[in-house]
Amino acid sequence: MTSEIGKAGAAGEPGELGEREQAVLALERRSWPGPGAKERAVRERLGLSATRYYQLLNALLDDPRALAHDPVTVNRLRRVRAEKAQRR
Repeated sequence: MTSEIGKAGAAGEPGELGEREQAVLALERRSWPGPGAKERAVRERLGLSATRYYQLLNALLDDPRALAHDPVTVNRLRRVRAEKAQRR
C-alpha cells in the first residue's frame, strides 16, 4: 500500500523525498514570528490546511528518507513529539 506522503512528492528515485516532503521540512526548519504565520505559509505555499499539514509532517517523521534528508530537523521534531506524548 502506498502512503499519501510517498505519492505527494513525485520523487525521481525511491530513496529521495519529493518536492512536497522537502517543502514540509523546509517550513519546519524556519522560526516563525508569531501565531498564525506558519499556518498562513502552509496554506499559501503548500495549499494545505494546517490539520493536513501536521498529518503529513507526522508521517514524514517516521520516514527514513526524511531522516536522511534533514536529520537535525527530523530528530528535533521527533524529540518534541515524544515529549508531548509523554506528558499525556
